[in-house]
Amino acid sequence: MTETYSPLAEQFAACLGRLHPQAPESVLDLARRVCLAVEEGHVCLDLAGGFGATDEPTTSGPLSLRERDRVRGLNDHGFLTSPHPNPLPEGEGAGGIIGAPGEHTPLVLDGARLYLARYWHYETRLAQQLLQRAAFCDDVDLPKLRRDLDRLFTHNTQQPDWQRAAAAAAVLRRFCVISGGPGTGKTTTVIRILAALQSQAGGGLRIGLAAPTGKAAARMQDAIRGAKLSLGFDADTVAAIPENALTLHRLLGSRPDSVYFRHNAERPLPLDVLVVDEASMIDLALMAKLLDALPPGCRLILLGDKDQLASVEAGSVFGDICAGGRYSDGFLALLREAGAPVAAAGEGPASSPLSDSILLLRHSHRFAADSGIGALARLFNDGQAEPALALLARGENGIAWQQGRFAQLKDDLLRRMEEGYAGYFDAVRQGDAAAALAAFNRFRALTAHREGDGGAENLNRLLEERLKQRRNLNYRTVWYPGRAVMISRNDYNLRLFNGDIGIALEDGGQLRVFFEDGEGRVRGLAPGRLPEHQPVYAMTVHKSQGSEFDEVLLALPDQASPVLNRPLAYTAVTRAKQRAEIWGTAEALTRALAALPARASGLRERLWGG
Repeated sequence: MTETYSPLAEQFAACLGRLHPQAPESVLDLARRVCLAVEEGHVCLDLAGGFGATDEPTTSGPLSLRERDRVRGLNDHGFLTSPHPNPLPEGEGAGGIIGAPGEHTPLVLDGARLYLARYWHYETRLAQQLLQRAAFCDDVDLPKLRRDLDRLFTHNTQQPDWQRAAAAAAVLRRFCVISGGPGTGKTTTVIRILAALQSQAGGGLRIGLAAPTGKAAARMQDAIRGAKLSLGFDADTVAAIPENALTLHRLLGSRPDSVYFRHNAERPLPLDVLVVDEASMIDLALMAKLLDALPPGCRLILLGDKDQLASVEAGSVFGDICAGGRYSDGFLALLREAGAPVAAAGEGPASSPLSDSILLLRHSHRFAADSGIGALARLFNDGQAEPALALLARGENGIAWQQGRFAQLKDDLLRRMEEGYAGYFDAVRQGDAAAALAAFNRFRALTAHREGDGGAENLNRLLEERLKQRRNLNYRTVWYPGRAVMISRNDYNLRLFNGDIGIALEDGGQLRVFFEDGEGRVRGLAPGRLPEHQPVYAMTVHKSQGSEFDEVLLALPDQASPVLNRPLAYTAVTRAKQRAEIWGTAEALTRALAALPARASGLRERLWGG
């Protein structure tokens, strides 16, 4: 079967062919294949075993020629392998195009991994930075730290107290990763970490708060503000903890039409501590640039859930960082001295400086032991399909399951979406933009794909048709009161960013689209001024990362798809706080929980060896 590549891959190979007219076609085809791998979310092309399947195909219906080629050869483990792998040419055939690490060539061959040169540099530089930063701080006042942690975690009763251990680790080390599922108290822990750090320094630390998306930054900001009110620490220390969170692009200083940022190794960020939430969403390139922009002495604290979907762009950085080994004896002794003893958690030897930097929070404060959502999330994360189906069939404690294929469920699904947004449209009729934005975030329909029968685009189209019919609007009408849209392209002049959600309301006899900024202020813009956008009554699970809703509905596609996998199902369910519904067949859910995708990368090996 002939491989079908993207225009970018074809143009890249054509450019290389013009620069190196003697290059054999097999080398040019490898260049195309590396481009395809990066498009699929991989950092490199693994010549030893193929590379993994795409994380977000565009359709759940009939596949295009390129998509058929992309998902062909999918094995039981969710990996894409080519039936005709291109061997590397022998001798001088790859000269000038494929080189060894350190050579100035467009492609870099490092062991059995073939990289675009830029991604090889991202990966190696990031690994070096992380390993260098994973060092103990020799200026920590351990008795003071223990007293501060006694005050900050006095109400914790779990043993071992992983929140307290995470706080101790973040003070003891320059680099710390705190991973945990929903409700495990990551934000509660980090505000106590910041209080302990300010206490150690006597105040005055320059602290930054950031997240990959505007929505995630806003959630972080709200959580920090709320947690400060109940911190129970001295007022000066609490006042020294910042509340404003930025997107990573704003923090680093985006340059329009450029892949570079204003802050970099030559112009580092003026920070002593940086906390980044929703770190699982950060791709390799952005993480490498973030580490480059940190001053050598700056502490970095990453928060996230290692079991969620990986970033949309290339890499699975957070998961690779959290691969982990056993804590060292020295670290365990320091935790005991800080009053945060834990068992020798982790697997295998402490083979990396990172071993003592990874803390996993295990106890969920959001979901009680009998919570249906919590139980379902655990079963999804463990890939236990039969118990998950049995739990869904019982339909209790905040979970529900509507079985069937999309054609059978379509009308009921649209009625359920109307019901879910009923409170939102009540708020729209009141004309209060802030109240309507808050009401809109109480419910969301999630999908695996953008296109296809059960995809987000089709559900949005069908629901808008119903809404227009009920209001006697012409089907060609685009804007109406209550239309909800998501921005899909950054506009720095308007301060609108990919993922921002706006709603249309009448204002002075005209329709305006209202957005909430990072400070909680609401502003309206004329619809014609908006950058690229799309309706957002339904959205892909990928787009929902960094958000939470009271109720979530996940519509599963009928057909097998590489995007339908365990992390997607887990991520969807954990967006819900009160109720989670699955709409689809048992076969589709079973396929999803059996698929645990991987992305080709050398980062884990560089960090952990092996």
